[in-house]
Amino acid sequence: MSDLATNTPPAEDRALRRERGGWYSYDWAMSVFNTSVTTVFLAPYLTSIAEQAADASDRIHPLGIGMPPGSFFGYVLSVSVVLQVFVLPITGAVADRSGRKRQLLAGFALLGSLCTMALFFVAGERYLLGAALFVVANLCFGAATVVYYSWLPDLAGPDERDAVSSRGWAFGYLGGALLLAANLALFSQYESLGLSEGEAVRICLASAGVWWAGFTVVSVSLLRNRRPPAEAHGAGARGGALAGGFRQLAGTLRDLRGHRLTLWFLGAYLLFNDGVQTVIGVSAQYGAEELDLSQSTLISAILLVQVVAFFGAVALGRVAGVVGAKRTVLWSLVVWTGVLVIAYFVQAGAALQFYGLAVLIGFVLGGTQALSRSLFSQLIPVGREAEYFGFYEISDRGTSWLGPFLFALTYQLTESYRYAIFSLVFFFVAGGVLLAKLDLRRAIVETGNVPPERL
Repeated sequence: MSDLATNTPPAEDRALRRERGGWYSYDWAMSVFNTSVTTVFLAPYLTSIAEQAADASDRIHPLGIGMPPGSFFGYVLSVSVVLQVFVLPITGAVADRSGRKRQLLAGFALLGSLCTMALFFVAGERYLLGAALFVVANLCFGAATVVYYSWLPDLAGPDERDAVSSRGWAFGYLGGALLLAANLALFSQYESLGLSEGEAVRICLASAGVWWAGFTVVSVSLLRNRRPPAEAHGAGARGGALAGGFRQLAGTLRDLRGHRLTLWFLGAYLLFNDGVQTVIGVSAQYGAEELDLSQSTLISAILLVQVVAFFGAVALGRVAGVVGAKRTVLWSLVVWTGVLVIAYFVQAGAALQFYGLAVLIGFVLGGTQALSRSLFSQLIPVGREAEYFGFYEISDRGTSWLGPFLFALTYQLTESYRYAIFSLVFFFVAGGVLLAKLDLRRAIVETGNVPPERL
């Protein structure tokens, strides 16, 4: 009996492992939106829908604003983040104040997944319907991610967060790769299945919504709410969680000014992550429009990114355990800069060169994002995790606006996707310089947290 008691993990450890499993499973659930919708199918498909609606001068006029169809998706992505600038910090404040993170996660994921499923009905010249559905879905995606990220400090101590965060990203890439593989099989055989190319794309888009909704049920069943901080029950909570959330947001904006180094990190992250997310968001468009690659080649390249990213996230998480997360991220940014330089010179129709770029992107993609998330979690005052991650998420997971805007504007001015992709070098260089100059250990201490052994 004593041996059995000795070998049985404490109930607290089993509960923590169970909750971590639920946390990992949401990355598995939501990553298909980035992969199948934002990265692979929607940009080229919505561009083709916009091209069908173009007038004799090859321009479309959404809301009376004239533009070439090739710029439309970049501007749609930018609009989605303008809305998130207002919504995400409030979402975080309400999540911290109410203590109902499970309910908020479920609600945002449900609405976002339903809008994603509704992309099935975007056909003909309905590019405005596609844009509206994507904006709402991306807004819900960002809001749910804010709530999801805020669990990280509760699930891992300072020295565990790099590994736990990297493991979550790895699960996400694996889930994204599995659904993308299924979508690739469907798309490559659409004629034998009696489908048109557009119908196959619409089924693939809708499948991401079904996957997102289905696996979110698993996450919500395993994660648990935590009691909000004591101040949430005081005067600031009058009028309910929403009104209290607005008051808490105002307080956090004042508080952020006192955490100058946290703001410094946010500025660096906003810059280099704008570059990361824009590369992810426009890679399929670049491959289709500039390199004349087939849709099957583009999908298989993104699938390759997902598979390599699974191993890259785990590998760079281990590297960070040896040399520190900050150094690992900085070297990753050097690789990202090299990727854009190479992309500028990739020859049209050169599928093998495009696959080589996919391997490079995949290796650094997961580590850059996972380690940035764990670094920022060290810079958040206790009890304000969701609210701070609201500001963080504004520039995360495809919601950045500067990068897509610069890409779209550069294309509009030069009519060259090569110049547009090369212009993104600015974000990696500027963000890397800011991060390199940040005293991260001091920033963590000034926030009131204990620094990990290696940074």
